Amino acid sequence: GGSGMSSRVHSWYLGNQRFSCQSGQMADLKRPAFDAGQRTSLLGWFQLQREIVILKTDGLAEADVHRVVIPTSPLMTVGGLLSHLRWCEHLWFQVAYSGVAESENPMFEDDPEDNEFIVGQGKPLDQLVAEYEEECRRSDAVIAAAGLDDRGAGTTFPAAGATLGWMIHHMFEETARHAGHLDLIRELLDGEKSYF
Repeated sequence: GGSGMSSRVHSWYLGNQRFSCQSGQMADLKRPAFDAGQRTSLLGWFQLQREIVILKTDGLAEADVHRVVIPTSPLMTVGGLLSHLRWCEHLWFQVAYSGVAESENPMFEDDPEDNEFIVGQGKPLDQLVAEYEEECRRSDAVIAAAGLDDRGAGTTFPAAGATLGWMIHHMFEETARHAGHLDLIRELLDGEKSYF
């Protein structure tokens, strides 16, 4: 599906396999330097996974944002995953680390279950992306002001007292897992695939 996005093709090789992507964002995706320190490396890999999430939405037709392609997991849509990841960022860096009230996050609502996927239903792609990017900026402000060994201020669930480094590693894992889901969902939606 296209939405008037740039049609510039980026190609590269890994071994003898050629990969390509029609995204203007492709050139901006970078891994951390090989000699980066621990914090720089961790945050660089985390940011790369966030950017891959956004890349997977590039050029997606609005009709496909909430389209279900996995019948056994109907909440696993592009829109559902963007909403989920936005609220995961909020959970770990606002609620768990900063001590913001759980009531501000739909993940703590028991009914319906998995509400953080549902609250994004019906929202257009641009809004979902903007909300996710804004939440990431709020998370980055928290991360920038603290050390990896600093402990969270949240008290309502055991992992809220984990170190900031633990929380970042967890969100890196969470984001990478869902970037992989988005990779497959996007291919099922419109055949779009890429190395990143």
